[in-house]
Amino acid sequence: MKNKFLSILFLLVAVNTGNAAEHHSGHVGGNGGGGGGGDCIKPHLSKFIPAHLATVVPEAEFSFIALNVNKPEQISVMVKNIPVEITTEYKAPFYLVKGKLPATLSNTFARINIKVIAKSSHCEAETGWLVKIAEKQ
Repeated sequence: MKNKFLSILFLLVAVNTGNAAEHHSGHVGGNGGGGGGGDCIKPHLSKFIPAHLATVVPEAEFSFIALNVNKPEQISVMVKNIPVEITTEYKAPFYLVKGKLPATLSNTFARINIKVIAKSSHCEAETGWLVKIAEKQ
């Protein structure tokens, strides 16, 4: 009787551990488990130009790469709370994103803030970098 009880207990623990591992794989963007189409791969934003803390002229162009983005419409950019118009070019497997600093900004520091919106908050990304905008000539 004791052996049978221990066997059943062992099976219950093994099954629950397997379900927990499957459940957590869905949260990290894994390829397995989770089910229901809830898996995602978080967007990756990189190669920011100009470099962080670089001094730039007013209305300078900037660019970055967005990987794991389904549609370019998911990407938005703001500089000092000013929406910035961007252009995107698909260069498999990523988007090259370009924009221009707002004309109203000079002699200030400004953060170029990028946000990628997705259906699930677990699949969204937000980052940015800081530049110093010189005085207008």
